Amino acid sequence: MLAQDRAAAGAQMPLLAHLNPEQRAAVTLPAGHALILAGAGSGKTRVLTTRIAWLLQTGQAAPGEILAVTFTNKAAKEMLTRLSAMLPISVRGMWIGTFHGLCNRMLRAHHKLVGLPQTFQILDAQDQLSAVKRLLKAHQVDEEHHPPRQVAWFINGCKEEGLRPDAVPAPNDETRQRVELYRLYEAQCQREGVVDFAELLLRSYELLRDHAPVRAHYQRRFAHILVDEFQDTNRLQYLWLKQLAGDVVDGQFTPRGSVMAVGDDDQSIYAFRGARVGNMQDFVREFAVGQQIKLEENYRSCSNILDSANALIAHNSRRLGKNLRTARGPGEPVRIHEAESDLMEARWLVDEIRQLAADGMARQHIAVLYRSNAQSRALESQLFNAGVPYRVYGGLRFFERAEIKHALAYLRLLENPHDDTSFARVVNFPPRGIGARTLEVLQDAARAAGCSLWDAVSSVGGSAGTKLGGFVALVEVMRERSSGQSLRAIIEQVVEGSGLAGHYRQDKEGEDRLDNLKELVSAAESFVMQEGFGRDAVALPVDETAALTQSPVSQGVDPDAPMGGPQLDAAAGETLSPLVAFLTHAALEAGDNQAQAGQDAVQLMTVHASKGLEFDAVFICGLEEGLFPHENAMADQGGLEEERRLMYVAITRARKRLYLSHAQVRMLHGQTRYNMASRFFDELPEGALKHLTPQRRSAGSFATDYRAYSERQSRVSGGFDLDYSSLGSAGLPARKEAPAHGITQGAQVFHTKFGEGRVLAIEGQGEDARAQVAFTRHGTKWLALAIAKLTLVE
Repeated sequence: MLAQDRAAAGAQMPLLAHLNPEQRAAVTLPAGHALILAGAGSGKTRVLTTRIAWLLQTGQAAPGEILAVTFTNKAAKEMLTRLSAMLPISVRGMWIGTFHGLCNRMLRAHHKLVGLPQTFQILDAQDQLSAVKRLLKAHQVDEEHHPPRQVAWFINGCKEEGLRPDAVPAPNDETRQRVELYRLYEAQCQREGVVDFAELLLRSYELLRDHAPVRAHYQRRFAHILVDEFQDTNRLQYLWLKQLAGDVVDGQFTPRGSVMAVGDDDQSIYAFRGARVGNMQDFVREFAVGQQIKLEENYRSCSNILDSANALIAHNSRRLGKNLRTARGPGEPVRIHEAESDLMEARWLVDEIRQLAADGMARQHIAVLYRSNAQSRALESQLFNAGVPYRVYGGLRFFERAEIKHALAYLRLLENPHDDTSFARVVNFPPRGIGARTLEVLQDAARAAGCSLWDAVSSVGGSAGTKLGGFVALVEVMRERSSGQSLRAIIEQVVEGSGLAGHYRQDKEGEDRLDNLKELVSAAESFVMQEGFGRDAVALPVDETAALTQSPVSQGVDPDAPMGGPQLDAAAGETLSPLVAFLTHAALEAGDNQAQAGQDAVQLMTVHASKGLEFDAVFICGLEEGLFPHENAMADQGGLEEERRLMYVAITRARKRLYLSHAQVRMLHGQTRYNMASRFFDELPEGALKHLTPQRRSAGSFATDYRAYSERQSRVSGGFDLDYSSLGSAGLPARKEAPAHGITQGAQVFHTKFGEGRVLAIEGQGEDARAQVAFTRHGTKWLALAIAKLTLVE
């Protein structure tokens, strides 16, 4: 039977019964190169697996003639599972896997041609870093001038561009030195019979490029090549595919075989990993693609959500273009909420989540998305306080992240140098040459003397004792500098003085960790304000602290005070320092409320981590200029367009409900930021939206809006007086210290917790001012005006 006859017969198969017209057209395409633009929620995986099944069932291909490339092992396993369920025949013989997995398979088969032992080992990222460190030590290279992580990034970057040391441009001495280290690293790996991940792909590409018989063999074998998530391919992956599906003669590429690329240029969000969205357009041009099919029917979301996504992404240029549609009807409008602060945003979000859960929506079907990992801290704090179980998808909760635990360990040592757990955690982090053997000797000495590791340091001699003594001296210096400082200042100087900040500045992926360390400062600021310590508080005398928190109860602790860190230890009659209280709060929050396996829990994640997932209700928070779109991406059009694609991905995660929120004021990375709403709001169709809070009049009224806001803040604790004459082109107001509280004796005031009351007396000035207020329902209280939320009743 001819191929076209078999295809015609296959068109009647039950295999195709549940496909829409575009999906069916993609599945039944004749042999040749094709691009399938698969929109979010359009059934991409179904099309890929059904295409393979259709080729097999119609006899157009045998299992051994199919190569399918995915980006994750999970996707490859899912494809194999679906195919096994769809086909009556065995799928053995097909090559289905990730780029690295397939390259590994190819190199094992031809290890002699590429000069590798058959049992070559693969280095993961940590193994590679260790190999680089050994190399630098062996050649006496100064790690300050050539940090190991940066050397590893340089090597991997060259490989991902398909460049060996001889081909790397070296315009300056530093680059020439890095190239020489690359050469030495190659020799070391070859000598040891190991390859890193980038080497797997590069050596496999070189195998195909340099050995025509091998290339011809695989080109004959793999008559059909299918590539998933094509928009995420990097330069070297694309070059590898070209070797499998074509020949280069006199610099001219001639495609052959049948390549089906499936992807969505609107969801290309991994440029920071080397992904080239331009590979899709190069594929269309270089492979002379004659078939382009757009999968535009979305089976996930209602049309208000899709209309918002379509309108937003239409602002990007150089798109291949598509427009999502659905048969599910308009659904609910996209809800937009503006909060006065990030704290108020988080509280509103928690209230909405609790209402959704009360209405019957499972918490596991609710997702909270944010642009930056550091944003999770305020959200986690409110979820924790409200007792709402949550899970941080693809990551750790804020207080469980390694960099935060390191910083907290240093802070614990300031308060208690005999904390052996904290001592052992950071004695050699950042690395200071204190190895496992030294620590073992120290532990033995401490055990023999019946003392802490800290006290046992003096009993260890030699170079090990010198290094341990240096660590103890470092902590002592930080403790001395912390005396009398605010909690914020203590944390800032510990993060810098310990070397944590410097360590992560040398890490290519350390920006998020640095942001988290800055966010720890924000967490401390929020804690001291909410718990009544004051923004710059140190330990207060017992009588003064009691006055600030006086209540009808004789213990001196307000029973209505928020959880997280009491100001007084009532049993001992002593004031807890802000640092001790904050460390207690961090330990409690880290040890509670994380969802157990299988428990119904809200999902928290970055937008990047959400790709490929879907939820009934999605909250996208922090939609402010400089945060989303991120300030690092706003300098050029390419960066801004990737941010818009990221927003497009976030919007299309929602099935039923979509919430977008932003805050006027946000404490982030240790700084108070006065924010303009994200430009993305202006790119959404008004007819699909529902504003839950009054809209600002226009971008031009930004300063006016903040003038009104600051006037409110001058009557509220912690507010900042704003200087409108300093508004720049970005419209960002400046901060001034010590606002006038505007509270006078005899004034009627309102407090968010205690209700209405009358001011009986005022004492002190500026940050030290406090008021005695007789509340209608809660008796008389002394309140610090720099902390209490008092509003004048007109």
